[in-house]
Amino acid sequence: MGDPAGVGPEVLLKACADPALAGLPLVAIASRALLQRVADRLALAMPAVIHEPELPGFAADHVEPGRIAAGNGAAAGACIELAIAGCLDGRYAAMATAPIHKQAIKLAGIPFPGHTEWLAARTGVSEETMMLYHEEITVALVTVHQSLASVSAALEPSRIVRVGRQLAEALRRLRGRAPRLAVLGFNPHAGEGGLFGDEERLIVPAVGELLQLGIDADGPLPPDTAFTPAARARYDGWVCMYHDQGLIPFKAFAFDRGVNVTLGLPIVRTSVDHGTAFDIAWTGRAEHRSMVEAVRLAAVMAG
Repeated sequence: MGDPAGVGPEVLLKACADPALAGLPLVAIASRALLQRVADRLALAMPAVIHEPELPGFAADHVEPGRIAAGNGAAAGACIELAIAGCLDGRYAAMATAPIHKQAIKLAGIPFPGHTEWLAARTGVSEETMMLYHEEITVALVTVHQSLASVSAALEPSRIVRVGRQLAEALRRLRGRAPRLAVLGFNPHAGEGGLFGDEERLIVPAVGELLQLGIDADGPLPPDTAFTPAARARYDGWVCMYHDQGLIPFKAFAFDRGVNVTLGLPIVRTSVDHGTAFDIAWTGRAEHRSMVEAVRLAAVMAG
């Protein structure tokens, strides 16, 4: 469901009714009363199957679209917990998540900055990777939800290798062939031989290790030319050092069509590639293509 006050309920309803997903055994994890409110407002059909978590104190009729509230964060969190538990115990083959609002999650007392860290904690892994997937552009992030000032200290060759390896494995499964990876530098012009910073000294050995593992990888590449038309024709995936280095080009090319995938988990988890969009919540204007693609990709990855 995502945050009840955002576009999550609307995109869930629209995706469940989309012919592109016909034949898949879909289960909506949400507040039934909240979905009914949105469905009635927008003249949308209710999903055939709804699993509702325990939502103590949550009043669907008190939710105001576009408003941050601790209760909304708690409700979104309860849906996530039920989905994770169901995937771990085999009730669900995969989970596709709608967007949550990080401030609402924090107000609810939930100690995770986003889905990626949440899923890692609940499934007991420490080497999760955020990948944004589209047939035309796919990026994986070495660092995710942290300040730009802290990224340099977080870069380690082993971490870069792990992200590159997970990205290569995912692309090989999805495309049926060995991919070619672009590994981006951290600084302008990839440091220009140390003139603009020396973080590339951490990236160079990582690229060498990827090559030793049999992964076709180039880098460190200057970030400002890594996504030109020629580069996009040359590479299948991009290893990016920090959040916006990867998500700015990805969303420029594939916004509302891309899928967020968490690699390295014992379960399959995909998500839309957009946020809660409070400004258009419950208006009927939310585009649901990313949710459709997230569900389709989850089904493929779940086998």
